[in-house]
Amino acid sequence: MELDPLLLSRIQFAFVVSFHAIFPVFTIGLASFIAFLEALSFKTGNPVWERLSKFWVQVFAVVFAMGVVSGIVMSFQFGTNWSNYSYAAANFLGPMLSYEVITAFFLEAAFLGVLLFGRNRVPKGVHLFAACMVALGTFISAFWILAANSWMHTPAGVELRDGVFFVTSWTEAIFNPSFPYRFAHMAVASFLTGAFVVSGVSAWYLLRGREIEVNRKALSMCLWLILILAPTQAVIGDFHGINTLEHQPTKVAAMEGNWETASGVPLLLFAWPDQESQSNRFEIAIPKLASLILTHDLNGEVPGLNEVAAEEQPPVAIVFWGFRVMVGLGLLMIATAFTGLLLRHKQRYWQTPWFLQGLRLMSVTPFIAVLAGWIVTESGRAPWLVYGLMTHAQGVTPSLTGGMALFTLLGYILVYAMIFSAGLYYLMRVLQDGLEVPERVTELDDDVHRPARPFSGSDVSFEQKGS
Repeated sequence: MELDPLLLSRIQFAFVVSFHAIFPVFTIGLASFIAFLEALSFKTGNPVWERLSKFWVQVFAVVFAMGVVSGIVMSFQFGTNWSNYSYAAANFLGPMLSYEVITAFFLEAAFLGVLLFGRNRVPKGVHLFAACMVALGTFISAFWILAANSWMHTPAGVELRDGVFFVTSWTEAIFNPSFPYRFAHMAVASFLTGAFVVSGVSAWYLLRGREIEVNRKALSMCLWLILILAPTQAVIGDFHGINTLEHQPTKVAAMEGNWETASGVPLLLFAWPDQESQSNRFEIAIPKLASLILTHDLNGEVPGLNEVAAEEQPPVAIVFWGFRVMVGLGLLMIATAFTGLLLRHKQRYWQTPWFLQGLRLMSVTPFIAVLAGWIVTESGRAPWLVYGLMTHAQGVTPSLTGGMALFTLLGYILVYAMIFSAGLYYLMRVLQDGLEVPERVTELDDDVHRPARPFSGSDVSFEQKGS
């Protein structure tokens, strides 16, 4: 069987991006949570907030390290697998990636050390400032990356001459039509991810009877945040969907499994899209609801996949089901938020075992929802690399063979498996220790307290155990 370098390159990029994405989507939300805890500690002097911050800084150190390691090699693929695209888009993509490094990465690198190792060594105000700068750095990084990726979906501010993109307006290119909606959608997703992970871990500790007061406060904060953000995300998603309908109607048609342009289109709760026959099998639908959601009109017109040639259609089944996974998990998050609100009566939210067990399970759902949404977004753009201007086939490296692509794909899988195993090992050690960490001695003994390893920011409690 002949190996297809284009297909393997797409699988490789999808794997690498999916693996990497789960880390920044967590650290963006967690960094802001840590900054908020540091602010509460600075303002009130309550040791509860400092204890929470110390613990979650250790978790942040591990996850941030995994995100950096997995992210650095991700950009290599532009040269190895997508050299034609890299050459064509260099005038825009090169500066965007360098802006991300200069603004976000340098900011995070400068203040992350202060956040991890500066507690009790620098004034509290300086430590709070470092936490805020790290949180700001994560958002700046997301800004540039999402601006570049959104441009691939809704290209603007450029013109294509002789196969090369030339920027005509940086403002239009950066703030392209889909960017504001996608940035807001991802930012809220990051906060939700952080909130669900913190609430899930806090629920686990409460079920085990550990550090009751501290974890009760953390759980309460996160449930309030989820109650606000989960419905907000649904509203942002609605605006994002309308924007996508305007600029990428074929993607929306695939999301809805709609083959024929029509008015009063039903919402398909279940179907099996058959791309070969250009139809759906086993449909279960709610009449006219898709038109209402997308156009805010029961008789609104929704475009069909038949508007484009079959070879210009995305993989419909993947987009269709990925969208339903994302939306289904979003509805489950909203239900969890309102359940927590109901259990506020008589403080039952932290004393009800079935709810706490549910929160433990819900801690993984934001990651699944983010990956599902990412699959919908990227697969729904196919076969376009830059929507309407450059296809995947035009962007792939001409000299790349199937064997070469398979070799690098297997290499990425092996290396990332090692990274994930090591990170998970450290993370489980941090979680097992919990918040009851002995106070670290304050003498500045360089032989003992100077960080020596990438994960040493998470070793506050491990050193105590070995002494």
